[in-house]
Amino acid sequence: MDAFFALVEVRENPSLAGKQVIVGYDGNRGVVLSATYEARKLGVHSAMPMSRALRLAPNAIVVEPDHEKYSEVSENVMAIFESITPLVQPLSVDEAFLDISGAQKLMGTPSQIGEVIRARVSDEQGITCSVGVASTMFVAKLATNFAKPDGLHVVPADKVIEFLHPLPIGALWGVGEKTAEQLSRLGLVNVSDIANTPVKTLARVVGQAAAEHLYELSWGRDPRTVTPNQAEKSIGAERTFESDIDDPEEILAQILDLSNKVAKRLRAANYFSRTITIKVRFADFTSVTRSKSLPSSTDLATDIYATSKSLFEAMHLQRARIRLVGVRATGLVPTSESSVQLEFSNRDSGWREAEEAMDQVSLKFGNSAVKPARLIKPES
Repeated sequence: MDAFFALVEVRENPSLAGKQVIVGYDGNRGVVLSATYEARKLGVHSAMPMSRALRLAPNAIVVEPDHEKYSEVSENVMAIFESITPLVQPLSVDEAFLDISGAQKLMGTPSQIGEVIRARVSDEQGITCSVGVASTMFVAKLATNFAKPDGLHVVPADKVIEFLHPLPIGALWGVGEKTAEQLSRLGLVNVSDIANTPVKTLARVVGQAAAEHLYELSWGRDPRTVTPNQAEKSIGAERTFESDIDDPEEILAQILDLSNKVAKRLRAANYFSRTITIKVRFADFTSVTRSKSLPSSTDLATDIYATSKSLFEAMHLQRARIRLVGVRATGLVPTSESSVQLEFSNRDSGWREAEEAMDQVSLKFGNSAVKPARLIKPES
C-alpha cells in the first residue's frame, strides 16, 4: 500500500486530500508512523522524530493513528489478494507477496493481474497500492519500490540482471548501513560489484553465510517461495512520552492503557497469548525487556495488565526516568482452539463480557468512548 496509514486517513477525511498529512502523535517525543507523498516531498519519512518532521513540514496536519481502522482496511485488502490467489504471504498490515502463477490462465498476464489488483484496492478500499512483478520474491520486492507511488513495475525473467546490477548494494536484503560501509571499503558500490567479487573475498568482510547469500541475490537467485497463512508472531503497543516520567503510578497507568490496546487487538485478530513482554526505555535511550509465560493463554486486558504490572514492579527502578514503555503479547494461539477458550469459562469473573462490551462501544463511538476509570483524568 502507498503511505498506508496516511491514505486511510485521507479516505476517511477527504478534505485532507492533496495536503501534507503526518500520522503520529504530536509533540517533541512522537515519531512519524506514515506521511502523504506531499509531506514526503519535503523529506518527511516513517520513524522520523515528529519534531524534525514538523520542522521540515511546518504546515503539515498531524493526525493521531487509529490502528483498529488500519487493521480493518488491511483485512479487506488481504481478502482481495486471496480472491486472486490462495498463495498470499502477508509481510505486514500493508504489504504481501502473491504467487500468481496459477491465476494466469483465468486472469491473463502478470501485468494484467497487477492492474486488476490495483483497480480493486482503489475501488473497494479507497486507497492506492503499488505492484512489483518478477520471477522471484526478492526482485518483485525491489520492483515494487520502482512502482511507487500508485504504479506497476514488471521485471521480466530475462531482464533481471539488467535491472539488478546498476542498483546500489543497499538494495540487497541483508545489507544495512554498517555492512554497506564495510563493503564500500573494498570498492563495492553497486550490485554488479558484488556479483563480480569472489565469495571468498566477500566472506572476509561479512562472513561465509552472508557472502553466499549476497552473491546469490546479486545474480537474482532467490529460492524462497510464497508461504501463505503465516501466523502472526506478536501483537503489541508502545508509547513514547512527551517528557521523561519517573512516577511509577503514572507509568503503570500507561501500561494499563497499553494492555487494553493489546488485548483489543488480540481479540480483533482472533488470538490468545501465552507470553507477555514489557519494554522500558530510559532517558539515556537504553532499553530493557522482561517476559513472563502465563499458566493459561489470554486475550483479556486484566490478565495482560496484571502480568505487565508484576514485571514492571519486579524491576525496582526507584524513580528512574523513563522515555518509553511497551507491552507485547507473544506465543499467539488462534481462538479457534476451543480448549483454550474453555480454560477461561470458570475464571474470568465477567471480565470477558465487560471487555467485549467495551470493544463494541469503541467500534460504534470511537476509542475514547469507554476506558478504565483509572485512565480518566478529572476535569480542571
